[in-house]
Amino acid sequence: MDIEGTILTGRDFDPVRGRVVVEDGRITAIEEERVESTDVVLPAFVNAHTHVGDSIAKEAGAGLSLDDLVAPPDGLKHRLLRAASDDDLVAAMRRSLQYMQRGGTGTFLEFREGDVAGVRLLDRAAEGLDVDPVVLGRGSADVVDVADGYGASGARDADFERERAATREAGKLFGIHAGERDDEDIHPALDYDPDFLVHLVHAGEDHLDRIEREGVPAVVCPRSNLVTGVGFPPIETLAERTTVALGTDNVMMNAPSMFREMEFAAKLTDLDAPAVLRMATVAGADIAGLNRGCVEPGREAHLLVLDGDSDNLAGVQDVVRAVVRRAGVSDVKRVVLP
Repeated sequence: MDIEGTILTGRDFDPVRGRVVVEDGRITAIEEERVESTDVVLPAFVNAHTHVGDSIAKEAGAGLSLDDLVAPPDGLKHRLLRAASDDDLVAAMRRSLQYMQRGGTGTFLEFREGDVAGVRLLDRAAEGLDVDPVVLGRGSADVVDVADGYGASGARDADFERERAATREAGKLFGIHAGERDDEDIHPALDYDPDFLVHLVHAGEDHLDRIEREGVPAVVCPRSNLVTGVGFPPIETLAERTTVALGTDNVMMNAPSMFREMEFAAKLTDLDAPAVLRMATVAGADIAGLNRGCVEPGREAHLLVLDGDSDNLAGVQDVVRAVVRRAGVSDVKRVVLP
């Protein structure tokens, strides 16, 4: 299979006119030559932090505090999750997964509530779709057996030593929320030697020094943080210290659109477009240990094709900047997810 157009290649997304050659689900070559296609070819997005279970409760709880909205065990989302039937939860999650796939997301890292049963429900929701969940279960340590790892709520909520030990033994991911409400749980979260931290809105210099020293990646969710009123993460400073990826967080509060997340991050920081696009693609893949998120030979062919001649994108002068700050779901022409 050949895909022609302007190809955003490598980790810097250098634009190349030509074609991507795909064989058996992998990129085998990038051939630079004249082509007529106006399409733009880039990596499919990797959404590095989601809670798709609360698709059952979109726009619920307006005006509530972060704790009242999502804190376990009795935040609004948890009460709504308990009240919903399995079939309703599966149907709601499936709608969100379909939206993500149609919007160019090929992979998402999901903090999945409901222990083993919750993971099984997400498996049902994803059945027959191409979008690929990396599922970090929540609940007992037993969930590690059926998930891709464990997604901890935060160091102040419980002791996660058993869960961390289970992920180490299984060679699976351990991620944990930290620094969302305040800075008091950041060092305790780092004490678990996590594979990544989520949020870090309140990370101070001592936290940043430790994150850099220990090489711990970060996932930031700027739209969510502003919606819940906790502040804005120090994305630029974090990017100077470690790998940073973007996530859309709770579907309750935000549509799981990486286009929106990129535009938001780009327009509220001084980061350049390639840096933001890395956060939406290969950074999340790196965190999850996946060989995707980048258009180069040898990578899995998880690709997004945009219509470069759409009313929105026709005439752009800087294609990478346009992808990050202007493009949207309506510009998606094709999503290639082998």
